[in-house]
Amino acid sequence: MHYDYLIVGAGFSGLVLAERLSNELGASCLVVDRRAHLGGNAADEYDDHGVLVHKYGPHYFRTDSARVLDYLSRFTSWRPVNYQILSWTKQRYWKFPVNLNTFEQMIGRPSTEEEFKAHLEKVRVPIANPANSEEIIISQIGWELYEKFFKGYTQKQWRKSPAELDASVCARIPLRTNRDDAYLREKFQALPAAGYTRMFERILAASPRVHVLLKADYREVMNTVSHTKLIYTGAIDEFYDYRAGVLPYRSLRFEPESFTPEQLKVREEISGHAGFWQPALQVNYPNEFDFTRIVEVKHATGQLCTNTTIVREYPADYVRGGEAYYPVPTEESRRAYSAYAEIARNEKNTYFAGRLATYRYLNMDQIVDAALDLFETIRADRSAA
Repeated sequence: MHYDYLIVGAGFSGLVLAERLSNELGASCLVVDRRAHLGGNAADEYDDHGVLVHKYGPHYFRTDSARVLDYLSRFTSWRPVNYQILSWTKQRYWKFPVNLNTFEQMIGRPSTEEEFKAHLEKVRVPIANPANSEEIIISQIGWELYEKFFKGYTQKQWRKSPAELDASVCARIPLRTNRDDAYLREKFQALPAAGYTRMFERILAASPRVHVLLKADYREVMNTVSHTKLIYTGAIDEFYDYRAGVLPYRSLRFEPESFTPEQLKVREEISGHAGFWQPALQVNYPNEFDFTRIVEVKHATGQLCTNTTIVREYPADYVRGGEAYYPVPTEESRRAYSAYAEIARNEKNTYFAGRLATYRYLNMDQIVDAALDLFETIRADRSAA
């Protein structure tokens, strides 16, 4: 068989591009993924206990892009969510991100925004142009809050000191002097009402010229089908058989644990809610624990069930050929990637899309936005041909 496009990866990038190419250009597409499901790392599923969980860690959708929201809303309705995060350290739960409520917990009494601002002005380290994640935080809130909430968590997550990481890593987390404890900044914050996997299924159902082959290696598939163009969304160093070396990534390990209503009854005083194990969607563990966070996504999905599932998330070293979750955002890794970027620029009939193929730490909405941009590039290329 022949396809206009062979698309490697059935995540956001691959499925958005397949839908656009199919419906806008009438192109035939074969989407190949070595996993057994749609959606890549954003896939969700009902576990053996009937709880809807995010299979590869929590995916908190948010965006300020009308284009991205309009596009995805063709395939899903939304459940608005206020993503609430706490941090467990010094044997207590702390309000997080850092805000006036956090400051009041520190000093043990009510305070004001003016007093908190004055405190920060006193303790922050004046750095005109923060060059890394440590400097971006201490320049705003000083050493004590940095070491309480950021230093240990970041070191576990990346296995590097925050001083070695781009400022953008910790700058993603807002710091506020009012009582706003929302974890994210974007105006639109929600989850697909029926889940991510159902949304991906609807994208596919709306794309009649798209076929999907799961549990398959695209290199083997290329021996049995022909194609005109290739779109690749996997790790770019793997695509080139590591000819310029293995790029730095971080991996993850997930440890789920489920609880019955009877077990949850004894947790109600801690969680503050019947049917929940912990008091918030996500609790960070920045210091003495091996895991970085515990997520109880039922807080966000609103699923009505009497039991629940939590997932402990452990950072892991990346092993060549294993699961790469995050490009490591350092100057050294950018230089390493540049060698592959140079090779890719000369690759004929091939497009690279997504977090791993472009070696960028992108959120879901940014991945969709980039896929829509790439579609326009492909459309222009076809017109010019």
